Amino acid sequence: MGLLGGGYCMSAGLLGAEESSKSDAGRLQNYRNAAEKIRPLFAKKKEPQFGDWLDQKKEPGQTFAQYLASSPNTRTAERTRLYLQPIGGFTKAEEEVLAILREFMELHFGLKVIRLATIGTERIPENARRYPAGAIAEQLHTPFLLDRLLIPNRPKDAVAVLAITASDLWPGDGWNFVFGVASLKQRVGVWSTSRFGDPEKERTRFLRRVLQVAIHETGHMFGIKHCTAYECCMNGSNSLEESDRASMVFCCECDPKLWWSCNLEPIARARALAEFAKRNSLEREAAEWAGIATALGRS
Repeated sequence: MGLLGGGYCMSAGLLGAEESSKSDAGRLQNYRNAAEKIRPLFAKKKEPQFGDWLDQKKEPGQTFAQYLASSPNTRTAERTRLYLQPIGGFTKAEEEVLAILREFMELHFGLKVIRLATIGTERIPENARRYPAGAIAEQLHTPFLLDRLLIPNRPKDAVAVLAITASDLWPGDGWNFVFGVASLKQRVGVWSTSRFGDPEKERTRFLRRVLQVAIHETGHMFGIKHCTAYECCMNGSNSLEESDRASMVFCCECDPKLWWSCNLEPIARARALAEFAKRNSLEREAAEWAGIATALGRS
């Protein structure tokens, strides 16, 4: 259940060119002002621990201004939906989490989320699978999933298509596994729940991990790069421990990128996300989104 009928996601492209340009300029300034209101809420990115993402990989990050200059993927008059593409089967407990995920993504991105028919793993050829020594399960090759399954079948009205699977993933030589991967330009991504724990015995932790990785990978499909400035959902992660330490909330540099690309109303969205988090026992996130809503409401 989303808020698409509640007026917090407005359609662009309905004005004339001059009126649209003025509207965009005003909206952009409003977003910049809003970002400054919430900036004090976010902690600067800490020095990485041994083995963390930024200990292994050097990345420059991406400011809001750099994002705007990159001509990122955005909602348009033609592209108005997000699609979830299941690959392989899921247990009853996992299916319950997927239903919650769909609601969450509609609130987070302000877009209708459509679940596509499941693609069976039998459609994946042997050369796109492996079962290496030490692996927890059979692994699927992400380049095949992105290039051969998702891009050719991407709906015309898709802002992005995000595949989800219970199978483990690997992106290629030199990698043991990957939680997820997404294209900054092709509007497709895939992520796996295979390393997220037991959805029955660790339901809240499992749910948080699913939601966190889903919006991180979808963020990439909107052209958002890894954040290196603040503690943020868009931080890179090398392990579950690092991912669990990370916030599930987009920071003051990254959230405005979504406000802009999805044409969102920040206060109503933050309130809706806080209520969602509270209903689903995500206490840390409920407090963070409630704090954002409060800060945005100050004059």
